[in-house]
Amino acid sequence: MPEKEALSKKKSSFDSNIHVYRAMKRMTQQELADKVGVSRQTIIQLERNRYNPSLLLAHDIADVFEVPIEAIITFKTKVEEEPLGTMSVDRKKDQQDGNPS
Repeated sequence: MPEKEALSKKKSSFDSNIHVYRAMKRMTQQELADKVGVSRQTIIQLERNRYNPSLLLAHDIADVFEVPIEAIITFKTKVEEEPLGTMSVDRKKDQQDGNPS
């Protein structure tokens, strides 16, 4: 029975807790945007997880709330496997034994 080879692809994403900290400080999106030097639309996109912040922006936002970056932005990596093709069990065994095909 042939075995399939796979190519691993990493896919990164993040979850934002900015809206939580902003609500705790009773701060509007515009107030936060003004404090970190971005537009209100950028804050909206960050809160909806639709915009990847730069490390500098994440740091600036964390400073406003006096928390570590990890408290406001949680980065995740998901590994996805994609089949490349098939390789017979005999051919794979030959390769493991040092016999090239």
